[in-house]
Amino acid sequence: MVKVLIAITSYHEVFYSDGKKTGLFVTEALEPFLEFAQKGYDVEFASETGTFGYDDHSLGEDFLNGKAKEVFENKESPYNKALDKIKKAADLNPKDYDIFFASAGHGTLFDYPKAKALQKIAAETWAKGGVVSAICHGPAIFDGLNDLKTGEPLIKGKRITGFTDKGEEILGVLEIMEKDHLLTIKQIAEKEGATYVEPDGPWASFAVTDGKLVTGVNPQSAVITARNVIAAHESVSN
Repeated sequence: MVKVLIAITSYHEVFYSDGKKTGLFVTEALEPFLEFAQKGYDVEFASETGTFGYDDHSLGEDFLNGKAKEVFENKESPYNKALDKIKKAADLNPKDYDIFFASAGHGTLFDYPKAKALQKIAAETWAKGGVVSAICHGPAIFDGLNDLKTGEPLIKGKRITGFTDKGEEILGVLEIMEKDHLLTIKQIAEKEGATYVEPDGPWASFAVTDGKLVTGVNPQSAVITARNVIAAHESVSN
C-alpha cells in the first residue's frame, strides 16, 4: 500500500494583527487527505513535536465550507480519526513513506526550517524515489533541506511555487514576517537555488510539478496539488 505522510506545523501562537493565532490551515491538510484516502493510500499525520493547533482564520466560512466543513465537523470522519493519532516526526521511520506532503499555515514559517525530523522524512522519501510535495507556506520545509545523495539543496535547479509575496502584502503580514525574520516562500526558493514560478494571481488555483517535486500556491490549490502528487507518484511507479 502507498504510504503518505502529511506534515503539519506545530507552531500555534498569536501571529495576526487581530490577535488571532496561526497554525495548521485546515483545508491544506483536510482536502489532500481526502484525495489520498480516495485512492486507497495509507495516510498518517506528523508534526515536529507531535502537537498542533488550527490557524484561526482557516476555520471561517471563506475557507472551510461544503464537504470539507462536513468532514471537519464529523468527529468520526477518517480525517479526524487519523489526526487524533498525529505522531511526533522523530518517532517515525523516515524510510517508510512513498509520498511526503507538507501542509501549511503561516506557522510553518516558524518551525519547518528547523524541523529536522520532518526534513529527514522528506529527504529519505526523495532518496528512495518517492514524491515530495508542499502547499502554500509548506515549501518552508525546503529551507535547509538537502538531497541526501548530492548534499545540495533538494530544490536546487528545480521549479517550485508557494504562497506569493503579493498575497502576504494583501493579508497585511509582510511587516509582521519581517519583524520575526521570516522569509517568504519566494525568498526561500531563491536562497535554496530554485526557480520560483509565479501564478497569475495570489488566489489562483495553481500547482507546479517538476518530476517528483510537486508544489501548490495557496488553499485554493490544495485539491489540484494533491491530484498532481498522485499523478507524479503513478508516473514514478509505472
